[in-house]
Amino acid sequence: MNRLLIKILFAAVLVFSSVIIVMAQAAAPPPPPSAPPGPGVPIDGGLTILAAAGIGYGAARYRKSRKGKNEA
Repeated sequence: MNRLLIKILFAAVLVFSSVIIVMAQAAAPPPPPSAPPGPGVPIDGGLTILAAAGIGYGAARYRKSRKGKNEA
């Protein structure tokens, strides 16, 4: 009977001590303030011009390489 009582007391102390440790944790810090919205600069025009230039350059290189193969 004494061993059973010791086991129960040990389990109770373990449970209550773990509750105290868990409750002693610090609270989470507050979230950082949100950043203000940007100036709203449109980037679509520049990307479209860059893509068109890349396609044009690729087409010119392709024609040049095909022209060189046909002559050789």
